[in-house]
Amino acid sequence: MPLVLRPRDGLPTTATVDLAGVTPDRLAGHDLAAIERITIAVDGQSLPLAAVFMVSGNLAPDGRIDCLGDFSRVDNLGAGMGSGRIEVAGGVGHRAATGMTGGELVVAGSAGQWLAAGISGGIVRIEGNAGDDAAAALPGQLQGMTGGLVVIEGCVGRLAAARMRRGIVAIGGDCGVGAGLELRAGTLLVAGKLGRHAGLGMRRGSIIALGVPPSPGPTFLPGGTWSPPFLALLERRLAAARFRAAGGGARGPTVPPGRWSEERWNQWHGDTVGGARGEFFVRAIHPPRP
Repeated sequence: MPLVLRPRDGLPTTATVDLAGVTPDRLAGHDLAAIERITIAVDGQSLPLAAVFMVSGNLAPDGRIDCLGDFSRVDNLGAGMGSGRIEVAGGVGHRAATGMTGGELVVAGSAGQWLAAGISGGIVRIEGNAGDDAAAALPGQLQGMTGGLVVIEGCVGRLAAARMRRGIVAIGGDCGVGAGLELRAGTLLVAGKLGRHAGLGMRRGSIIALGVPPSPGPTFLPGGTWSPPFLALLERRLAAARFRAAGGGARGPTVPPGRWSEERWNQWHGDTVGGARGEFFVRAIHPPRP
C-alpha cells in the first residue's frame, strides 16, 4: 500500500502549502508517526504534516505517495525528488518537480508555474495544462532542464523549455510565447500551436512542430526536406510514456494519424544569432519559403 496524503478540512481556501522535502526517497526508512511529525510550511508558518494532511499507509515496498483531494494550492510537490513515484489525483500548484533528479511524478490535472524547472532526471507526466516556465530555467539560473522526460498533454504558458540543455519535453496542446528560448540542447516537441518567437536565440537542440505548421522567425535558414531517422526513436519513446496530444485545445486534433515520424519534414537551421546549429522541424505540408 502506498503512503496516502489527504488534505484536512478547515484550512483557509487561500492558504498556500509548501511540500518541499516530502518525497519518497527522503521519507524512506521513516515510520508513519515520524512522517506525520515532519514540518511543512503553510503561508510561511511551520506545521506538522499531520496538522495539514491525513496520512495513512506506508512507503514500502514501492516508494510511492498518492495525493488525494485538492492539491491545487500545494507548491513544490515532488521538488528535488530522486526516486520513487508520486501520483496526484487532481491538480498541483507551482514549482512541482523542480530540481527533480529521478523518480516519477504523475498529475491527473493541471500544474502551475515553474513545473519541472531545472529538472535533471526522472519522468514528469501532466494530463492537464501547465503554467509559464515549464521545464525552463529557475530564476537566476543560466540553464534549465538538463535531463529527463516531461510530458504535458494540454497547453502551456510562455517560455516552455527555455534554456533547456538536455532531455525531452513533449507538449500535446498549444505553447505561449518564447517556447525553446535560448535552447542549448535537447528536444522540444509541440503538437499544438507554437506561440511567437519559438526558438529565439537557440544554440543547439531540436524543436519539432508536430501540429499547426508555424513560420520560423527571420533568423532561421531553410534547409532540406526529409524524414530524420531520430524521429522514429522519439516517437517510440513518447509512445512508451503514453503521450497523448490534445492537438491545439478547442480547435481539435492537429496531430497527423499514423506514424508521424515517417512523414517528410522541412528542416530549418537557427537561430543564426546563436550560431545556426539548432534544428527546427516543420511538417512538410507547405514547401519552405525561399
